[in-house]
Amino acid sequence: MRTTIKIDDRLLAEAKARAAASGRTLNAVVEDALREVLARRPAKGHAQPAELPTFAGGGLLPGVDLDDSAALLALMEESER
Repeated sequence: MRTTIKIDDRLLAEAKARAAASGRTLNAVVEDALREVLARRPAKGHAQPAELPTFAGGGLLPGVDLDDSAALLALMEESER
């Protein structure tokens, strides 16, 4: 499959150098690196659930809509003034 991704210039140069030094293609080096990273990730369901601290409070302030990030940011900036 063909796709386009953005890679940091220095990282790409290092990957190209590794490919040239090993006599392999850049594609093969990137595929192997991706396989290695994905193999290290635990399968879903094996991760421990995160414990989040909770605090007493009255809930959301009137007019706060957590689905509207722009409005939420505006409210937070307003409260900093």
